[in-house]
Amino acid sequence: MTSEETGLWSSKFSIPTNIEFLRSGRLWWLLVVAAMAIAYIVMNLVRRRAAVRFTNVALLDKVAPQRIAWRRHLPVPLLLLGLCGMVLAYAEPAAVSDVPSERATILLAIDTSLSMLAEDVSPSRIDGAKQAATAFLDDVPDQINVGLVSFNGIATVRVPPTTNRAAVRSAILDLELGEATAIGEAIFASLDTLQSFVVEFEGEAPPARIVLMSDGETKVGRPDEAAIEAARLAGITVSTIAFGTDSGVIELPEESRPIPVPVNEVALEAIADGTGGEFFEAATADELAAIYSDIGSAVATEEQRVLVGSWFTGRAMLAIVLSAGLSLVFGSRLI
Repeated sequence: MTSEETGLWSSKFSIPTNIEFLRSGRLWWLLVVAAMAIAYIVMNLVRRRAAVRFTNVALLDKVAPQRIAWRRHLPVPLLLLGLCGMVLAYAEPAAVSDVPSERATILLAIDTSLSMLAEDVSPSRIDGAKQAATAFLDDVPDQINVGLVSFNGIATVRVPPTTNRAAVRSAILDLELGEATAIGEAIFASLDTLQSFVVEFEGEAPPARIVLMSDGETKVGRPDEAAIEAARLAGITVSTIAFGTDSGVIELPEESRPIPVPVNEVALEAIADGTGGEFFEAATADELAAIYSDIGSAVATEEQRVLVGSWFTGRAMLAIVLSAGLSLVFGSRLI
C-alpha cells in the first residue's frame, strides 16, 4: 500500500467495508491456519488422556504442575487470529471508496428569461438562483471544474469549465434577464463547451454533468427532443431543477396586468428522464441551494479501489505480539 493510499484510507475509514480480495486464491491459506487450530486441540486431548493414564500422581504433580488452564491456552487463539489477519492481508484486500475526483466537471445552465423576475421566491427567482449558485461554488471541492451557461432567447457560454471560482461567481452575479426561453439551445451550448473541454484530457473523459435550472419551457430555438438526443449520444446527463411555484407572476411596463408564469415541471422532468439525469423541484432559495449541494457531492466524487491490507497487517501484528507476550508471562517462553 502506497503512502498516498494509506493517508487516504486513514482519513476516510476506521473499519474496512465493501471489501473484495484481489488475490482471492491466497485465502486457501486460511485452511492451513484452521488445520493448525485443529491439531492444537487434538494434541491437547491426547496429552490429557496420557496424563490420566499416568499412575504416580505425586510424581505427575511435579512433572506437570497444575496451572490455570485459560492462561496456558490464551496465547494460541491470539496467534491463530494474527495468522488469519496476515493471510487476509496477503490476499490483497481492497475497498471501494468515494474519493474526490480531480477531473469532474459541472456545467451550470441558468435560466435568465423574464419569468425569473417573479417574486414568488424571495426576494425573486433570479436573485434566489444567484444566491444558491454562488453558495454552491463555496461548497464544491476546489479541484472540480465549474462552468456557466445562461439562457433566455439565446444561450451564452459565460465561463467555460474552470477551477477559477472568482470568474464563475462574478459571471453569476452579472447575469441579466432577457426575453423568451431556449432550453434546447442551452443544452446544445453546454454540450459543445463540455466536448471542447474534454479534448484537453487524454484517455477516459472526465465525469461531467449539466445542471439546468429553469422555471419554464422552450419557446424558441431547437426543441428539447433534439437536445435530449444530442446529450444521450454524447453520454452526458442533464439534471434539471424546476425553480419557483405555480403562483408566480411578473409585471411588465407594456402589459396592463400581471402575467402568470407557472413552473413547467413536466418539460424539465422529461429532459432529465431522457438523458439519465435527475429531476428536482425547488420552491425556495434554500431548497435550490440544497439541491445544488447534493448534485455537486454526487459529481465531485468517483469510486476508487483502495488497498486496505495494512489495516489487517497492523491488527495481525498486534495479535501476534500479544500472543508472544502472554507466552512469556505465563509460560516463560515465546511459543
